[in-house]
Amino acid sequence: MAAIEAGRRGRRVLVIDHAKAAGEKIRISGGGRCNFTNLDIRGERFLSQNPRFALSALKRFTQWDFIARVDAAGIRWHEKTLGQLFCDGSAKEIIAMLLSDLEKAGGNLWLQTELGAVERQGQGFRIETSRGVVEAESVIIATGGKSIPKMGATGYGYRVAESFGLPLVETRPALVPLTLAEQVLEPMKPLAGTSVTGRASVGKTGFDEAILFTHRGLSGPAILQISSYWREGETLRLDLAGGQDAARVLREARQAAGRVALRTALAQILPEKLARHLETISGLQGNLADQSNAALDQLAGLVHDLPITPVGSEGYRTAEVTLGGVSTEALEARTLQAKAVPGLFFVGEVVDVTGWLGGYNFQWAWSSGWAAGQVA
Repeated sequence: MAAIEAGRRGRRVLVIDHAKAAGEKIRISGGGRCNFTNLDIRGERFLSQNPRFALSALKRFTQWDFIARVDAAGIRWHEKTLGQLFCDGSAKEIIAMLLSDLEKAGGNLWLQTELGAVERQGQGFRIETSRGVVEAESVIIATGGKSIPKMGATGYGYRVAESFGLPLVETRPALVPLTLAEQVLEPMKPLAGTSVTGRASVGKTGFDEAILFTHRGLSGPAILQISSYWREGETLRLDLAGGQDAARVLREARQAAGRVALRTALAQILPEKLARHLETISGLQGNLADQSNAALDQLAGLVHDLPITPVGSEGYRTAEVTLGGVSTEALEARTLQAKAVPGLFFVGEVVDVTGWLGGYNFQWAWSSGWAAGQVA
């Protein structure tokens, strides 16, 4: 996006990428269909030490602007859920669109090219590459974060920022499955593969989507979302009822068929394995008819507010994005240019701006790249 916009302004543009193919993160996203934006882009859905920083770029190049480009390229798309837009066909269509726009703008692309130091040289920059030294008036760092190293992700962009004295916000994996300690996981192992629509919360922040129990811990969209807010030592609260009133369901079941087991009544709300697990950890004995209202409320409490304390996450290996990065205090919000280093820009995931799951991080990439491309 940055190269396309700069090229359209008549700038001579070179994109340097150490990967074998352009846009690998685009290619694998959304199960190969690329969740390329979201209909409901809002500033509060981006995490940063300065949450308002992203608004300038997001408001000047919006989701509608990117959708217009997708439409103009003849790419068919659909809304899957919660405003998330996906290609009807392949994510490769988005890559092809961008590469075509880059070519039309006169930009060049070097693949499989390793990058070395970026240094000031007069009013411009000197960039070491495996193809030799490149000199440029402006440099835009769009190298992403540390997420999914097998895709080629590295901390290169952070090293460039540090070499120019720019501050970094501590990085950590985000939109990532959470892991449980062995003693917590052991009694939950039969639940591996079980999914339920529910709510995962930390403090006052919560997300209503699918929760998946895995052989290592917790995953699913609700867990990936809350992982950006969770910190080590904090307890997650899981509401597994999917909007139903567990206490009411249990009391009505007791009245209609008091001789059934607790897990049988719970199975009206939950998958059978999960119902059996909650019956076990509740410590209650006997059938529904044997339970007082207080006992049923206790059981319903587990359904609506199950506390689980993760021990960690799956890390950058599977994290969709990286929290933290180049501090927004060091950058101009309108242009993404480093305040102390004219001509040096940082866009996308390498910046301390992280969106929710669902197309937000791609939109930040498009918008921030567009903003830098207007002036670089």
